[in-house]
Amino acid sequence: MRPSPHHAHSARGLLGALLTSLVSLAALLTASSVAQADTTICQPFGSTTIQGRYVVQNNRWGTSATQCIAVSDSGFRITQADGSVPTNGAPKSYPSVYNGCHYTNCSPGTKLPAQLSTISSAPSSISYTYVNGGAYNASYDIWLDPTPRTDGVNRTEIMIWFNKVGSIQPIGSPVGTATVAGREWQLWSGSNGSNDVLSFVAPSAITSWSFDVMDFVRQTVSRGLAQNNWYMTSVQAGFEPWQNGTGLGVNSFSSTVNTGSSGDPGGPGNPGGSTACKVSYGANAWQGGFTADVTITNTGSSRVSGWKLAFTLPSGQQITNAWNANLSGSSGAVTASNVAHNGELAAGGQATFGFQGTSSGAFARPSGFSLNGTACSIA
Repeated sequence: MRPSPHHAHSARGLLGALLTSLVSLAALLTASSVAQADTTICQPFGSTTIQGRYVVQNNRWGTSATQCIAVSDSGFRITQADGSVPTNGAPKSYPSVYNGCHYTNCSPGTKLPAQLSTISSAPSSISYTYVNGGAYNASYDIWLDPTPRTDGVNRTEIMIWFNKVGSIQPIGSPVGTATVAGREWQLWSGSNGSNDVLSFVAPSAITSWSFDVMDFVRQTVSRGLAQNNWYMTSVQAGFEPWQNGTGLGVNSFSSTVNTGSSGDPGGPGNPGGSTACKVSYGANAWQGGFTADVTITNTGSSRVSGWKLAFTLPSGQQITNAWNANLSGSSGAVTASNVAHNGELAAGGQATFGFQGTSSGAFARPSGFSLNGTACSIA
């Protein structure tokens, strides 16, 4: 709120009055700059942009009660969250910040929608503020669709639950656990009637984290809920409150989508790239265990800077340790990514890594591999 100007009448004369006026003017300018820095949104679907690249939205759709958010240059905070809805149903809103397109509202300069096979990496970071009491989650929404649509509901929704407070649960039912991006998650799968939902639920609260969104996308593809020729349309982060929510905040958010090969810059540092590839998988198996040596060959004509090799281990196999690669997942869908010394794949170049694991039943090799989203031939 802008303060009223102060009118100074002093026996010190004209100079004193002038100095007082200058001080008042400075206070007004300061108040004005603060008001411009923090924007309050109470309209149900009101939104604004921050940093010239992200959209912040109030996105109140499940209740008629008032919800307001205060938007800063780095994120937002819920300042009013009236009303509540039953915890066994849908939440009352999803105040959030995003990169991409949501019901035709696209963030400035976004690369989304982008075909999954062209995305080499999609690094994102988040810092949350939580409150006690109420019922809410802190979650990412990653939307995928067979078409590059910028409006309406997408086919598949990936949710990453960073925190869960109160008697709420994801859509569908639990389907096991998975290691993704170096963390263990409880998996839930189901449909809300409009789209499929795959939820990754953290066993305990995560306040801040930096990760690659594509690690979760590849898990979703491996489970048949999306395909590499589908499109990512948005990366969103915020809260789903059922009860209360005042004080919840996103302190900071970043999202980048890196596409293309070394000849097609896709973001800072130009990592990744989609290219032709060949994989050799040499294994030594014995009763109860095995080792595998994997060689990736870049059979394309462009250099790849930063690689991720996705594959699915046959049932009964689990990786216990690895070398020359960082692994996301130890059974089922696995993604191996380069380490510092082997991330560059020149045209015709190779990278090798390996791992050891346990197995039960007859030993088998993975049936397919994809490098940065592109299917590889098998040597």
